[in-house]
Amino acid sequence: MFYIYILFSETSNLFYTGYTADVARRLREHNETSVNTFTSKHRPWNLVGLFDVKGNESDAIKIEKFIKRQKSKIFIEKILKEDTILEGMLAHLIRVPKLRD
Repeated sequence: MFYIYILFSETSNLFYTGYTADVARRLREHNETSVNTFTSKHRPWNLVGLFDVKGNESDAIKIEKFIKRQKSKIFIEKILKEDTILEGMLAHLIRVPKLRD
């Protein structure tokens, strides 16, 4: 099972979108890795959105790239709203109602 996750950095007022099979591990890596990366410059990151992907890893990659190509904070804020109906490419996502610690 794969997930699309959305992180938010309050210090930088930025969203970050990724995909993974292990959400807890990826959140830890974004917040703790010693490697100089985009996410290491905007810590701390909080998990603000989590979606199950109906499909395989290839589907998760396509959806992640689709979201990132939008380059829009407004777009991400919209898909984070619970009343937003996910259509098109995003119809493959199932909202995880309560974020896991």
